[in-house]
Order: sequence, then structure tokens, then C-alpha cells
Amino acid sequence: MPPLLDWDHGRVEMSHGGGGRAMARLLAALFLPAFDNPALRQGNDQAQLPLPTGGRLALSCDAHVVTPLIFPGGDIGSLAIHGSINDVAMAGADPLWIAASFILEEGLPLSILRRIVLSMGQAAKAAGVPVVTGDTKVVERGKADGMFISTTAVGVVPEGVHLSGDGMRPGDRLLLSGSIGDHGVAVLSCREGLGFETAIVSDSAPLHTLTAAMVRAVPQGLRCLRDPTRGGLASTLHELAAQSGVALRLREEAIPLRPEVSGACELLGLDPLYIANEGKLIACCAPEHAEELLAVMRRHPLGRQAAIIGEVLKGAPGVRMVTRTGGERLVDWLTGEQTPRIC
Repeated sequence: MPPLLDWDHGRVEMSHGGGGRAMARLLAALFLPAFDNPALRQGNDQAQLPLPTGGRLALSCDAHVVTPLIFPGGDIGSLAIHGSINDVAMAGADPLWIAASFILEEGLPLSILRRIVLSMGQAAKAAGVPVVTGDTKVVERGKADGMFISTTAVGVVPEGVHLSGDGMRPGDRLLLSGSIGDHGVAVLSCREGLGFETAIVSDSAPLHTLTAAMVRAVPQGLRCLRDPTRGGLASTLHELAAQSGVALRLREEAIPLRPEVSGACELLGLDPLYIANEGKLIACCAPEHAEELLAVMRRHPLGRQAAIIGEVLKGAPGVRMVTRTGGERLVDWLTGEQTPRIC
């Protein structure tokens, strides 16, 4: 993908953090060359680093910027815990510890800070992954949108487990753990004060117990895992297709989507394929293991709506979708930013 960046006159735009084409160009043109090393070149949501005692260390860091700070189904604190756990879980790792850094804005009500920190602690305790160190800074009023949280998660990948976005092969099947768009629509509806007949809540959840069950069931047939957060399902699949150098074909009718989320997206002019999720994952596995893996996912509380949504093909990297009417259309990269500050 060409950089297409004007270093002399260009400016950072919201789309550079949206998970789509603009963000991919910025990463490829600036951050990856500047920090180039073998671990970074893996291109996953975490670095997998060898340990002298065997296995590999999985290390991830993430920044969380959400407006509003509290939304239906969660808040920035629980979201930070879940997001960091999920990044290392996508390597098949057992998450062990989290570090957290807070940037607080002058004037933030202490009642809100207390609610979020307690929620964050409860989320970490429920997941069994403690916050073991951290830092807090305060900036002047108007410079932090209330609160930003940055987290780092550490986990260990067992011997024999090798999951990476460059592992997809033609013929493999694509599985999705559940409905898409719930988180982004929940945050947007709260931020804009929109009321829907049926409450839409975020799907924010820690996925490490689901990934552990999947790895145990299909240790050899599982190629890669990825959680479709910023940029949604479509942008995440483009990332994977580019990493593996393959084409992906989806079936629209197979993609789980709640009717209330579909209706909200139609009302707001949004495409759910590009809406962020915080409690879903994409899996790629060998075709002979697809049905077994699907059954394992559906037995888990966070995978009850799991479905086989497509397949991996030979061809130039890209994503296409067979529509409900039997036609086929291109699923392009996200252009711009549909819903800012949601993860």
C-alpha cells in the first residue's frame, strides 16, 4: 500500500486512528520503518517473544479513548481491561498481568473517576488478570477528554501454539464468534442521545477463556485469531489478508447481526462491517477442523452465536462478499472515521 502522505504540509486526521486505510498507510510509512525489528514485523496485535524457559512471551499495549466514558454495557475502565486481555489472548496466550497508565483531565468529577477505577478493578478480578503496576498524570482542563487509559498486558504462549496473521492458507475457513457492531452502536447511541426501542449494549468482554478452549480443541488446525475492534470486521479481515497474501470471501447471510443493530446502522447510514467490536473474535482454521471448532465455540458463553462466515482463496489480498441476493461485491478498507472515540 503506497504511503501517500505529505510530510511537509499534511496533518494528523481522525482517520489516522480509525483502523482503516489511512491508519494502515501511516503505520507503513512512519511507525514500522522507525521502529523496525523482527518482533514488530510479525504484524499482530501483540509481540511474541521467546523465553529462555520455553514457550513465548506475549506483550501488548493499547490506548483507550472513549466518549462517553460510561456507556451501555461498560465503561472506559472495563474496556481497557478487556481490550488488553484480548490482544494477548489472540496469540493463544494465557494473560497474566496488566499495567495501567491514566491521563486525567483537570475538572473530572471524582465520582466518575471512582466509578471507572472500581469497574476496572472488578473486570480485572473477574478475568483473573490483576493490574500490577501503573502511573497517573493530570493535564490541564480541555486536554484529555475527561480520561485516557493506556494498558500493557503480558501473557505466556504455551509450547506448540503458533497463531499469527500470516498463517492463513487457501481453503481455510473463517469463523466469527458472534454478532458484529454491538459495541460501536451502543457507544454512539449513548453519545448522541439516541433512543431505540430495544436497548443496545456493548459486547465488551474478556475472550481468553474462549481462546483457551479453542486452542485446546484444535491445536494443529487453528491458524490465527484476531479481535475486530477499530475499523470493524472488514478492516480486520483486510489486515489479515495482507499479512498472509491471500484473498478472502465472505457470505453476507452467515454474518451474525442483531436486528436492532442492523436497524440502528440503517437509520444512521452506517455499515456494520466497519463498526468496532470489543467482545468478538475472528478465527481462521484448516477446513477439516472448521465444524469441530464451531461446536467448541458455540459451547462457550461468548461464542453461542458463532458461525462460519467465509473462506480463504488464492489471489491478490482483498476481501469480497457474496450478498444475500447471490451477487458478489468488494468489501473495501474503511475510509475515514465512522464513529470516533469508541475503543
